[in-house]
Amino acid sequence: MQNTIEQELDRLLKDAKANQELKSQLIATKHSDNPVEDFCNLCQKYGYDIKIGELFAVGQDANDAKLRSVNGGGVNAIDGWDDAYEQFFLTLEWT
Repeated sequence: MQNTIEQELDRLLKDAKANQELKSQLIATKHSDNPVEDFCNLCQKYGYDIKIGELFAVGQDANDAKLRSVNGGGVNAIDGWDDAYEQFFLTLEWT
């Protein structure tokens, strides 16, 4: 069974916490000309199945599910729930 994008991000975060070189390389991608693409390419280089489309979709899917779960009561999206990439880096940089 293939890991979901959330599982891959969790695995990457755990590994980056334990490997300072990997953590530094991931953080360095934020300052490149194509940060998300370079992040995904680095992840794939190290064996993590993280692709740009899935990375953008994961937060949006969670946000959409949250809005559906309130039967129309939640008419506004929840700020911050739609960006798994930014959430990943916030967690990584604080560890």
